[in-house]
Amino acid sequence: MTTNHITAGAAGTWQLGDKRINRIGFGAMRLIGNLSTPIAPDRENAIAVLRRAVELGVNHIDTATIYFTPTRSANELIATALQPYADDLLIATKVGPTPRGRDGAWQSEPRPERLRDQVEENIRQLGLDHLDLVNLRWGVGRERGTGSIADHFGALLDLREAGLVEHVGLSNIGPEQLTEALAIGPVACVQNQYGLTTRREDDDLLRLCGEHGVAFVPFNSIGAAVAGAVPGTAPDETGREVVEAIAAAHSATPSQVRLAWTLHQGPHVLAIPGTADHAHLEENIAAGALRLTDEEVSRLDAVAAPTASR
Repeated sequence: MTTNHITAGAAGTWQLGDKRINRIGFGAMRLIGNLSTPIAPDRENAIAVLRRAVELGVNHIDTATIYFTPTRSANELIATALQPYADDLLIATKVGPTPRGRDGAWQSEPRPERLRDQVEENIRQLGLDHLDLVNLRWGVGRERGTGSIADHFGALLDLREAGLVEHVGLSNIGPEQLTEALAIGPVACVQNQYGLTTRREDDDLLRLCGEHGVAFVPFNSIGAAVAGAVPGTAPDETGREVVEAIAAAHSATPSQVRLAWTLHQGPHVLAIPGTADHAHLEENIAAGALRLTDEEVSRLDAVAAPTASR
């Protein structure tokens, strides 16, 4: 499908607090490369991609202090590219376990009182006086967290009362953590890995979010099927023929079909595909204008959803 003149608004919008954001956003992690990438993406190009994303209507950017390599920091790139920030721009970040060292080894969840340090570091790096949205990342690395989140979630709500945080969300959780959090205070969003073939048990969690007016923000919604997107893994070929056939019918790419399917899961679903490439950026944003038929959605729904490696 053509990408000419298509903006992020084509995907529709979602009201998050006092900001109405377009449902196609931007994930900043791809801008920095990773520890297995011998050469980091070009800095000036990364800055240009961020500015182009905003030009195309993106007003929801996802980042974190943990998105860094020895030569790149996503927060620094965002601050350099986009300050002064537009009034309608929502920058979401996350706190929780952090990697240390060049080997990427993960620390365990910090104690609740240590979350303030992470919030303040995000504020400093981004050049803000408070954070629009902070997600509590649960679990270590790709392992989903278990157990009570009450103390950690409560600590972030305290920072909300102190004016350092406007909205609080959750990441890498199950339904039990969402239910627990909703009994304590407002939850703005849930950010979990979710895509056509990386759904795990989260179809039910997605529906639970919709019932409570909580935004569901999938990460890595297309990466599992893209060669090289997840270092050390082969692309997931599940459902390839179905996806390619539907893509051909719309003169679209398979990645666009996967993104469109994700957005079709509910009006509360917000996509945050990331890239360091201008053409891919415009392709991702154009996916918000792709309207699948009910029959096509049913065919995609039937694609097996293997357990994701986290």
